[in-house]
Amino acid sequence: MDRIDSASDLVQIQKDAKDRLKTRTGSERTLTWDSVASQGSTLHFYGDGELVAPTSKEVRVVLRNCNLINPENIEEYIINDGYSALVQVLTQMAPENVIDTVLRSGLRGRGGAGFPTGKKWQLTRNSNNFPKYIVCNADEGDPGAFMNRRVLEGDPHSVIEGMIIAAYAIGSSQGYIYCRAEYPIALKTTNLAIIQARELGLLGHNILNSGFSFDLEVRMGAGAFVCGEETALMASIEGQRGEPRPRPPFPAVSGLWGKPTNINNVETFANVPQIILRGADWYASMGTEKSKGTKTFALAGNVKHTGLIEVPFGITLREVIYDVGGGIKEDKAFKAIQTGGPMGGCLPAEFLDLAIDYESLSAAGSIMGSGGMIVMDEESCMVDIARFFMEFIQDESCGKCTPCRLGTFSMLNILTKICDGHGEPADLEELEELCHVTRHNSLCGLGQGAPNPVESTLKHFRSEYEAHIYEKRCPAKVCRSLIRYEITPDLCTGCVICLRNCPVQAITGIPRQPHLINSEICISCGICKQVCPTKAINNYS
Repeated sequence: MDRIDSASDLVQIQKDAKDRLKTRTGSERTLTWDSVASQGSTLHFYGDGELVAPTSKEVRVVLRNCNLINPENIEEYIINDGYSALVQVLTQMAPENVIDTVLRSGLRGRGGAGFPTGKKWQLTRNSNNFPKYIVCNADEGDPGAFMNRRVLEGDPHSVIEGMIIAAYAIGSSQGYIYCRAEYPIALKTTNLAIIQARELGLLGHNILNSGFSFDLEVRMGAGAFVCGEETALMASIEGQRGEPRPRPPFPAVSGLWGKPTNINNVETFANVPQIILRGADWYASMGTEKSKGTKTFALAGNVKHTGLIEVPFGITLREVIYDVGGGIKEDKAFKAIQTGGPMGGCLPAEFLDLAIDYESLSAAGSIMGSGGMIVMDEESCMVDIARFFMEFIQDESCGKCTPCRLGTFSMLNILTKICDGHGEPADLEELEELCHVTRHNSLCGLGQGAPNPVESTLKHFRSEYEAHIYEKRCPAKVCRSLIRYEITPDLCTGCVICLRNCPVQAITGIPRQPHLINSEICISCGICKQVCPTKAINNYS
């Protein structure tokens, strides 16, 4: 394709591309998710490998092109109105008009904090210090979350277009996409998309002969979770150690190399082109009064259909789990859902009808975060869940501030002690005190949010902590130190399968006679129960 120097050039390229597509496929457009759903097409991958169309509860804005276009072919993006929003901005809108449109749309940052995007752009534009920078935070480190990865792998041009529009709005000439090294395909498609956009004149000097110049480059992170925090991210881009720094000053005033910097995440930028094309009122018509638009979530855990979903704000947790996710695996009882990644809270069944928005989740003791959702059934131990997330948080703490470094370490030690059957009544009070100190004295959001898994499980599932401490049992039969295995003599046929598979030789017996398990040797690995053909082995806590 030739270089695009004007709006008419883009229109001609779209026409030519549609003609080629029609010759090849009989249609002048690639598929849309609306057509996929109406035709009963099966293209969207869920985590279990089943291919199904999006449910009626889903609305695809950010994911509108994912799985439907070739992300390595800019022509397919252009066919689907790609870069039309950029043309509209550069030919018809002043920077102030762009910011006003984003403000009226109600778009909030999708990285977790939910700060109004238009207001952030406005603050950066109002700074008289130059140069200014645009940064896309693609450092997605939450366990099981892959929203940013999917967009960069499946529709990188939507992010690039959103960044160019943001750069025009704030007066920036240079941008960076900070992506973790663990996303090799996302890095490949994003770098290729930048090259393609640059070749067409959509990046670089004098874009569309508008007098506006902007270029992009990808910076690769080393995988530190804390680098998702914006000041640590900037330090990493600058070549320094990825550690948070105090705020203020905020990045809009003093960011990269001390210059005004606007930081949004992948999902935020991917929303922008559609807001420009369809209008602020269209976007604001979705969602709730304070949380507009849609949100992508990585739905995981004990739910039938795991995977990436996009739903409007205001949908309830029940609708996400049962209507979109298909319900709990094996139709077991729902126990809890953890939202917001490792620093999110665990909400029990009484919150199933809670509307999903920033304010409601915060009031319930959880967070929106970047969009992780983990569903747990009746066989999940909430003490072990809290320990799991605290283990991740403690490992990812940069160690710069003492409250986070020692607070997470101490909480993890106590949780591990409780799961191992050595908990004491005083541990609960100490956990609550550590949560308070860590939350109110840590430097960045990692330490400030670290207590959420502990506080929420203590509040809603305190009886499980008490069972571990006072009764030395795990009601969910998860904590191995609190589980014992026994063989029911009437069911045991003496087949010796369990004896042969026991890794520590805790089982004794002779063929065709009931066997015995030595509880002092048994490590509660559960292998014997798994291999027993007569289901003669049961576990107790």
